[in-house]
Amino acid sequence: MDLSSTFRSRSPFLPSKLNSPSLHPRPILSTPKPPLQLLGTRRLTVVAAAAMKKTIEGVSEELNSVASQNLDYAAARRRVRSAFVPVHQQLDHLLFTMAPAGVRTEEWIERNSKGLEIFFRRWMPEPGVKIKGTVCFCHGYGDTCTFFFEGIARFIAASGYGVYAIDHPGFGLSEGLHGYIYSFDELADNVIEQYAKIKERPEVKGLPCFILGQSMGGAVTLKVHFKDPHGWDGMILVAPMCKFADKIADEVKPPEPVAKILTFLAKVMPTAKLVPQKDLSELMFRDPRKKKMAVYNVICYNDRTRLRTAVELLNATEEIEKQVDKVSSPLLILHGAADKVTDPAVSRFLYEHASSKDKTLKLYEEGYHCILEGEPDDRILTVLNDIISWLDARC
Repeated sequence: MDLSSTFRSRSPFLPSKLNSPSLHPRPILSTPKPPLQLLGTRRLTVVAAAAMKKTIEGVSEELNSVASQNLDYAAARRRVRSAFVPVHQQLDHLLFTMAPAGVRTEEWIERNSKGLEIFFRRWMPEPGVKIKGTVCFCHGYGDTCTFFFEGIARFIAASGYGVYAIDHPGFGLSEGLHGYIYSFDELADNVIEQYAKIKERPEVKGLPCFILGQSMGGAVTLKVHFKDPHGWDGMILVAPMCKFADKIADEVKPPEPVAKILTFLAKVMPTAKLVPQKDLSELMFRDPRKKKMAVYNVICYNDRTRLRTAVELLNATEEIEKQVDKVSSPLLILHGAADKVTDPAVSRFLYEHASSKDKTLKLYEEGYHCILEGEPDDRILTVLNDIISWLDARC
């Protein structure tokens, strides 16, 4: 069944005030209670998973119940996201409060060549504003294009760009087992496939086209570039997840013996959640007030890393290391100088060894990993304006 025509012209997940006034969202669905006869392992697993999730302060018991459900599959993640959109709109975060008026939004779902439903989101300048170019987004590990990126995309769109984003398979509102990456190559192939269609859309066809990758999305972006070196007019990498000369931060890199064990176990039980997940929240957001808001990103994957996912991430960064000299596209790298999740020294190494004739590196003093979401307001605006200035100079 082709879903593109079903969802292309309306948003099935957002309230109507964010879309056309004549459109209506799907009703919020509460999580159905399991029948009493389900007393086996599956029910116990679901109940245990719900019990492990922290209570979200400031929202109702009903919303907490919705958020506590098993998010392994896209249908549940879509219900949860739909329920929390009104909450997101009330957050006192610069990315939500500064949302420019007039930006047009749209979202839809299409099946990719593997048969998976892929979630798309689009932000366009207000009517009458000439579109300068296209920016296509690759989100980071566990993340989605529907929370903090909403404000980032609106800022870029208000500056004259068409912004497009997808949720990777297994993340956000796209199909696939939550947090599971079977193949990093397939992740990159899906990005190429989906954005090839975007480039042919009449509103942006023929315009300069850039790809923006954040954290793990930076590694995806580099893989996309290696597979399709002439497919983009430039790359923007924000705190990219890469590994060069063992410089990746010690806080997130497993020891070599552990990595070998993970590789073996990933062949036996690839989807198992056995890789310890350190609490990185203190390392992600420098602004404590903004760190507290991350809990409202209710469909992000924040459980233990699945075995095959961990191995794919490690292998991908090692492969990127071997090809760094093949980076030839116009390149903008942005990184917090105090980032302990992805090492800024890696970005400096990438900048120095990339063969790109047009390359720029910006390191932000005291900046943590989430320089577009977790910094003080003035720093977030500085990074956003640096992106716009770089784009404007190339369009």
